[in-house]
Amino acid sequence: MPKLTCIAHRGGPLMNNAPLPENSLAAISRALDAGVDAVEIDIYQIEGELLVTHDRRLGRVVSGQGIITEQSLAYLRQQTLANGEPIPTLNDVLALVKDRAMLNIEIKGLGCVPALKRQLDAFVQEYQLTYEHYIVSSFDHQQLYESLNVLPQVKRAALIEGIPLDYAQCCNPLKAYAFNTHLSFITPELLADAARRGLKNWVYTVNHEEDWRWLASLGVDGVFTDVPDRLQNFTLSA
Repeated sequence: MPKLTCIAHRGGPLMNNAPLPENSLAAISRALDAGVDAVEIDIYQIEGELLVTHDRRLGRVVSGQGIITEQSLAYLRQQTLANGEPIPTLNDVLALVKDRAMLNIEIKGLGCVPALKRQLDAFVQEYQLTYEHYIVSSFDHQQLYESLNVLPQVKRAALIEGIPLDYAQCCNPLKAYAFNTHLSFITPELLADAARRGLKNWVYTVNHEEDWRWLASLGVDGVFTDVPDRLQNFTLSA
């Protein structure tokens, strides 16, 4: 059975049966120590800073109240995760991951690309790394297209939820590397169209062995999972 690329979704917060806050440095560090192939995080742009968190609204993972993009950076810097960490910045995560795994940066909020270009360029230059370690993904294909224009050396992945009428055609103008699709909307036709276009197909969010086995049998390349340790054990035993 083909090996599935193991992508720690939001840092793999549920691994080892010991929950850690999603998108936390603690979760990401643990996933890296476990040898995952890639780590996925989410970013919002606030006053030129890129904060690593998933939710549009505060209160579930991050303390505080209100919509994240309506808060000041000073207010957000005062908020914490359940383990006491402040909200990580993209630079915090870049420094932690370096070249230990691929980093999938999912753009959540508007206006992220200029800051993303600035920070990635500076980090790669400072640490003498290559852009091969990074992939930018988003449901916002406008920002992915902007990324193509200003960060062409960074791979792109088009996120979708559903089955478009034209399958994976949206990836063509984006010159995408991967087509990131939802577990509930996988069909052989969708996968075949992505394969014809030379795309990797990564599926989110997949936490159960029966789904890993099914997706591997279909030829899916990788999965985003909250339990990367269990996926690794499944891969070893398959």
